[in-house]
Amino acid sequence: QVQLVESGGGLVQAGGSLRLFCAASGTAFRVNAMGWFRQAPGKQRELVAAITKGGTTIYADSVKGRFAISRDNAKNTVYLQMNSLEPEDTAVYYCAADHQDRNNWPWTGNAHDYWGQGTQVTVSS
Repeated sequence: QVQLVESGGGLVQAGGSLRLFCAASGTAFRVNAMGWFRQAPGKQRELVAAITKGGTTIYADSVKGRFAISRDNAKNTVYLQMNSLEPEDTAVYYCAADHQDRNNWPWTGNAHDYWGQGTQVTVSS
């Protein structure tokens, strides 16, 4: 069973930066696309960014130019560099991944094989 372990969340002032990490472990299989969702209080979970094994990326319009997603395939790890953070970015951020045999690209919904437990990102004004 694949486990996704996230880290890197925290409290930051507006305009600051954070880097989120997500590592997939617990299986001999590799994962396919990986990405990040977020959910703010009272709002639906939304896609932030995702990346294929080949490095193709997609971003939510609200984070384009500020966030950058990357991955290390050998380590089954995905990163999210978040710059110029805004109070509106405050949310629980969830890592997600698809099994290596699942071709679900481009990501448009929440149907993914594996999810992390979430890490809180709080941006103060």
